Amino acid sequence: MKIKKIGIIGTGMLGNAVALHLLESDFEVTVFNRTKEKTQMLKDKGAKIVASPKEIAENSDLVIIIIKDASAVRQVSFEKNGIIEGNSKELIIADMSTIDPSESKKISEKFAEYNISKLDIPVMGGPNVAINGDLVMMASGDKGSFERCEEIFNTIANKVFFLGDSGVAHSVKLAMNLQITMLALALSEGITFVKKSGVDPKIFLEILNSTYFKTGMSEKKAYKMIEGKYDTTFTLANLKKDITTITGTAKSLGIKLPMISKAEEVYVNAIKEGFAETDYTGIIEYIKKINR
Repeated sequence: MKIKKIGIIGTGMLGNAVALHLLESDFEVTVFNRTKEKTQMLKDKGAKIVASPKEIAENSDLVIIIIKDASAVRQVSFEKNGIIEGNSKELIIADMSTIDPSESKKISEKFAEYNISKLDIPVMGGPNVAINGDLVMMASGDKGSFERCEEIFNTIANKVFFLGDSGVAHSVKLAMNLQITMLALALSEGITFVKKSGVDPKIFLEILNSTYFKTGMSEKKAYKMIEGKYDTTFTLANLKKDITTITGTAKSLGIKLPMISKAEEVYVNAIKEGFAETDYTGIIEYIKKINR
């Protein structure tokens, strides 16, 4: 059965952009967000707004969850007026949230008790690329369910990687967020270092971007980091939440990741200093502050 009706739970910056792109791609979209005011733009664009995750399930073939953490996913899924209370035939759940892989497996197993298939579909890229369907998606779970949803996933993302069993996609997503954590810190410290040495940081970036070590971050966001001007696409607080998930998952795996543990300390301190709602690359503002 072809999937036509899509539900979105969570219309933060990413959820809003994904929903807008699906509407522009002529899909029927139903939306739930705890703060109803955040759904107004989508309503104006033709989305159906409902009052509970239960109603999302009743009106959808595929429900995409884009919310904060595993606890929130459980709440919208299994508590009063949750997804399972509105379970319709052949409903598929796709979780775009960034959560612990072991939690993802447990949630998938719980959904299976209600004959609901759950996929993991975390993505790389913020709302600025989601609005054009240019995310990179990592997917895992039941292969048959994935194939049913592939058209929608290829609308949301320009690259989709199917990685295997439940939880695997979240493992890779956490490893990706580990990378961006380190890149943001390395650029912040490099920019601060050269500036204190009397060198124009833009020269540093020009040289860096002429080498093998350049990244998308060094070519784009780094210039805004120098200027202290940020278009927030992913807050520092949200990245810290994911860093804590990485360190917790590493502990459960019995491995030591010393650098991400140190990074967690830095991000915790940055939040204490008031930078929580800054873009994650705004960690440079904390580095500047401790060097004044």
